[in-house]
Amino acid sequence: MQQQTEMTATTDTRQRIRDFLAQNFLLRTDGFPYGDDASLLDEGVVDSTAVLELTLYLEETFGISIPDEEIVPDNLDSVDRIVAYIESKVG
Repeated sequence: MQQQTEMTATTDTRQRIRDFLAQNFLLRTDGFPYGDDASLLDEGVVDSTAVLELTLYLEETFGISIPDEEIVPDNLDSVDRIVAYIESKVG
């Protein structure tokens, strides 16, 4: 039961991030067209200004604090990396 709850939470987190990226950076209402492992920087989804907006969204939505030194591609350059980062912050 615990594992199923964690999977549901991860799926919800993933979908919320995909929706945010699609609506705010791609201006799409029909979903996020890239794979969860696609580089947001390489695909042109985000630039340096968008990364700051994404960071603020993640902090407000998931109740986490993201220090400046953690605003790096290893943490925020794909949906997969963002989900893993959020999960590491919320425990």
